[in-house]
Order: sequence, then structure tokens, then C-alpha cells
Amino acid sequence: MRRVKIFSGSSHPLLTDAICERLGTSPAKVELKKFSNGETSVSLDTSIRDQDVFIVQSGSDHVNDSLMEMLIMISACKGGSAKSITAVMPYFFYSRQSKKKSHRGAITARLVANLLSVAGINHVITVDLHAPPTQGFFGKPVDNLHAEPLIARWIKNHVSGWKEAVVVSKNPGGTKRVTSLADALKINFGLVTTDRRRSGMNGSLAGSGLLERMGDYVNESHISDTVDTSPPNGTAAEFEDSRVPHRIRTSPRTAPNTNGASPTSIPFRGLNGYIRSSPLVQSTRVDSASPPTSRIPVQRESVTNGPSRALRLEEEEEEEEEEDSADEYTDGRAREVITGRLVQGHIVDDDAPSPALSTMSASISTLPGDVMGQPQLDGLDPMSSSFMSSTSAFQPDHSALGGSMDAEAHSDDEEEGFKNPELEHTITLVGNVKDRTVFIIDDLIDQCGSWIAAAETVVKRGDAKKVYCIATHGLFGGDSLELMEACECIDYIVVTNTYPIALERVKACKKLVILDISNLLSEAIRRNHHGESISALFQHFPD
Repeated sequence: MRRVKIFSGSSHPLLTDAICERLGTSPAKVELKKFSNGETSVSLDTSIRDQDVFIVQSGSDHVNDSLMEMLIMISACKGGSAKSITAVMPYFFYSRQSKKKSHRGAITARLVANLLSVAGINHVITVDLHAPPTQGFFGKPVDNLHAEPLIARWIKNHVSGWKEAVVVSKNPGGTKRVTSLADALKINFGLVTTDRRRSGMNGSLAGSGLLERMGDYVNESHISDTVDTSPPNGTAAEFEDSRVPHRIRTSPRTAPNTNGASPTSIPFRGLNGYIRSSPLVQSTRVDSASPPTSRIPVQRESVTNGPSRALRLEEEEEEEEEEDSADEYTDGRAREVITGRLVQGHIVDDDAPSPALSTMSASISTLPGDVMGQPQLDGLDPMSSSFMSSTSAFQPDHSALGGSMDAEAHSDDEEEGFKNPELEHTITLVGNVKDRTVFIIDDLIDQCGSWIAAAETVVKRGDAKKVYCIATHGLFGGDSLELMEACECIDYIVVTNTYPIALERVKACKKLVILDISNLLSEAIRRNHHGESISALFQHFPD
């Protein structure tokens, strides 16, 4: 192409060479060096007057040096009277910091956009921004290209039986990307989500009958001397009905009156008066979240035969609860929802000990006899003590701005949670992957914890036969690439070459497949130079 200069930064020269080769040109000469104190020096060795300049610089392991180098190159081109300056950034710097993570956080992606604009860019070309709204940070045109057509074409040409495969998102935030690829391939999709706020103890005991009996036991055994023996406002039947909303009598039982008066409704109560519902039980009853639309008073006969009548009442209640449970869960789609326990980022058996429970039980044994000015309850079983003492330790995280949860902790925080041996996560798989190939999709691979967890879930819980971990940007921070290579549940790791990967790591990883993105970028540069539309770059074409 005439009157075009393509400069390469120091972050990814191999990609620049591939782009120039497809365009039939060579990279323009530029001298990049550093002074002894670390300062970056840039000197252009060719004339760029009245020419279209494209500077190719991607993120790298030395992201700050790469960013500063690009800013200086843009300034040098602006001073050299370039006609236009286009920043080609396959992986955009600081793209994951596009919103505040805390009240006093910074929106670093917007800061980078402002720096590039002030330096003098006229156009931006990038690939698969982590957050597409980042384009609004620029006052200049932004072409956010997609690697999805390239990935879809590779799947069709290299994966046998891909028409029966399933595309899976490893977190709820990537569902839009997953459904787009699933629509392009016309295959099913699924979802893996991790609950990082609920421990194994809360998840296994919340809403169970054990907690209900535990709360009643605490109330009846230890608070009977101080409880109010008179019912609250309203009739006794209404009070008892509001206390236990999930037990509804379909045929009220009336108590005979010896005086010939009409039957009255008498609620069942404890031996020491009306027992108020424990706050602990109210906070853990899942089935009592929505009260019934109509209230039916609970009635019974006068208790004249002692414990035998109470036993019959309990038997009748158990029969009614069994009938309700038999009619409640009839949705066949629930069979496609599978849950598992995640400890230190790996799937464990359901009967494996809970690290959260072990830690809390150990802490209970060290508590003094008087905690927060309240004496301990004698005779309370260790399970009750362990749960009651830990209720304040599992409060929801309100770190998001305004409590709207719009600025939740990033996936990096989730990765740190996977490394904590005292935390247990609940992972859920939605979708049928049995005996199918699974494509786990996201925009980038940095830490490997969530990828390994999702792969183990679809294989060990969903019985998938093969797993492909596919992303546009392969950052592979730390030893994540080596850990994914060692994971038995991952068969292939597929990324593009938007981010530089050390040659030694590429040779050592047999599962790694790198797709060449240079064709997409070179065509975007050519169309931009000639003023042509780039809409065709977003479309899927038949092979």
C-alpha cells in the first residue's frame, strides 16, 4: 500500500511482521531504547509526512513500559506531521479496569483512553474488549473487532462432532459471548456459576428441617421462663399461622365445646406458652420466603389424652409435608441443573469434610463461657453452637457502589478465594453436557482457577467427554498455562496471538493451540486506509 507506514512497538514484533507480510510491506524503521534510569526513548528513522501511520502495540507482561512506549511513539508521529495516526492494540491496556471496584477506586481504562487521545491518536483498532462500553471512553472512532468468526471457523474445521457440542460460559458475565457463538454454530449452550458468598455449611443446612428443630429446641428449652405467655395482636390462630406459613391445613380440626358454644380455633403451642419464632429459624427457612395467599386457621381438639395426641399431630404434619414435597418439584428441567462442592478450586465428593465447618467448630471450642455478655446455653449440641456462632461471619458483601452490586469484585478476587483452604464454594452447572464435547468460552485467560473448576465440573459432574478452553487473549499469568496443561479434564487450550506468549512456554505445552489474528488486523488496516467499510469483518462466512 502507498502512503502507509506501519510501526511496531517492542511488545509483539512477531504479530507486526505477520500483518506487514499480508499487506505486502515491511515495518517502518524506528529506534526504541531505554536510558540507564529506565526512561524510554523513541526516534523515527523514516519520513511520515502526510501519510497514514499505524502503530501496532499490544499489552504484554511489561504493560506499563509498553503503554509509555506507545504514547511516546504517537507523540513522535504527531510531531512528524503524519496525516492520521491509528493505534492498533490487539489487547487493550488495562481493559479489565473499566469500572470502579470500590468507592475509592479508579477507572483506569478511561485514564488510558484519555492519555491516548491527548497524545494525538485519530483512530483505534482493537480486538474483543473486556467490556465493550470501554469504546465510550474515547472521543475518537474505535473499531472493536471480534475473533468469534475465526474461532467458529476453526471449530468447524478441527473439531469432530462439533454439531453435538455445547458452548459453556464459566461465569454469568460471559453468557452474551457464549450465546453469540452458540447461535453462530447453531448448537446448545450452558452455564457454570460459582457462589463465592455461601460456604458449604450454609448451603447444606439452610432451609433444612435440622435448623427448624434447632430453633424450636432453643426457644422451648432455654427461653421458656422469659417468654410472653399471651399471644400478640390478633387471634391466637392468626399468630400461629403467621409463625409457620408453610404448614397449611386443608381441613381444619375443631375442638368440641362442653358448653354447647361454637367451636373455637386453638393453635398448637409449647408447654410454657406461645413460643415466638426464633430469628435464626426465620433467616434460614427457604420455604417460608413467600407467605401463602390465603390463611386457614389451624384448629385442634382439646388435649385430653396427653402425649399420644401430640404424637398424632406430628405424624399428620409429616404426612402433609411429604404430600407437599411430592407435588412441589415436578419441573423436568431441574435434571439439567447439577451442583457440586468446590474446595481450593477443585471438585470434591459430597461426603468430603467441609473446611468452613472444621474451622468454625475449632473456633467454638476456644470461646469463653460468657460471650458478648450473654451466658452460653447449657446442653446445646455442637452443631447448633457452630452454626449460631458463625452467622455473623457470612454476611453479604456490600462493597459495590450504592449497594447495587454493579461493581462486584473482579474474577481475580474469585481466584484468590479458590486458593483459600478455609473457604468452600458451590458450583452449579446448567445444561446437559453428558457424552458431549464442551467449549468453555471467555474473552481472556489469565488465572486458571475458574477454568479448571469449570472443566472439572462439566467432566466429573456433567460427564462431558472432551473439553476445549477457548479465549481470544492468552495472558497466562504466573504458572496458569502449566497448571491447565496438567489438568486431566482439559483437552485443548485455544487462544489467538493477540498477546505475546514466550516461545519456551508454547513449546512445553502440548495442549496449546494458537490461532493467527494477523489476517483480521491486516484487513482492518487495509479497509481503514482506503476508506472501506469493515462490516464484513464481523460476519460469519461459510467455508
